[in-house]
Amino acid sequence: MAKLGLHTFAAAPKWDIATMRALLPKLKAHKVRALEIPLLDPAEIDVDETRAFCEETQIEPVCSLGLPREIDVVADPDAGLAFLEPAFKVAQEVGAFALCGVTYGAIGKTSGAPRTQAEFDGTARFIARAAARAKDFGLKLGIEPCNRYETHIMNTGADGRAYCEAAGADNLLIHLDTYHMNIEEASFAQGIRDCGEFLGYIHLSEGNRGVPGAGTLAWAEIYETLVEVGFDGITTLESMNHVHPAIAAALAIWRPVAANPDDVIDVGLPYLHRTAEAAGFRYE
Repeated sequence: MAKLGLHTFAAAPKWDIATMRALLPKLKAHKVRALEIPLLDPAEIDVDETRAFCEETQIEPVCSLGLPREIDVVADPDAGLAFLEPAFKVAQEVGAFALCGVTYGAIGKTSGAPRTQAEFDGTARFIARAAARAKDFGLKLGIEPCNRYETHIMNTGADGRAYCEAAGADNLLIHLDTYHMNIEEASFAQGIRDCGEFLGYIHLSEGNRGVPGAGTLAWAEIYETLVEVGFDGITTLESMNHVHPAIAAALAIWRPVAANPDDVIDVGLPYLHRTAEAAGFRYE
């Protein structure tokens, strides 16, 4: 049975246990079973306190990040691996099953041209090396297709599958995000189906990155297709309610995504539960 998760950005711009602890009554009420911890600066994470919090609350941690613009994994893969190394260590130490996100390239960096074969091949080689290092830490590596304004390297579920097949690692998963899918996919159903067996984690993000159900996304189609493919992993509500300044510019977050920030949790989570239930999708 699937788990419903919540990204830290819905409540705070970075991982903060005091904030999460204050939210525990709401998390329990809305059956939130996982929390996504952004590792923009892995050194900021108190791993012992975080692991203890997750064990105490029985909340599953998931870790994520995106590579910075100055790293080019094709030209200098070692720099990319060096950047990921501390994140792998923190993810392992807090008890996460995976490091997800834009682990294969830089957020907000495009060439202004179609992806070249050399870029595909070089990125696939990097993903294979990163997956091997993640495996050393007992982790899966998630790769998140993003919209064309944030990257030209990987935009769709089909792209993600092509990279997984080219890299050939058995601990790779595709991390879909409905915000990006809304821009890039022919349909949500097709994007989900295109991932095949590699689909392993999902961001549930409204078309304006705000409150689920208060935008344009076809949520019923999303959940119906997750039932069709038998998805039983973690689906995490991601809203850029309190986005970290370090990535706000890359994500073009320059105005509030919700008139009432509390609505992201108080309205969005119940909406997701209702829509999932109507489609026959079951959360723990």
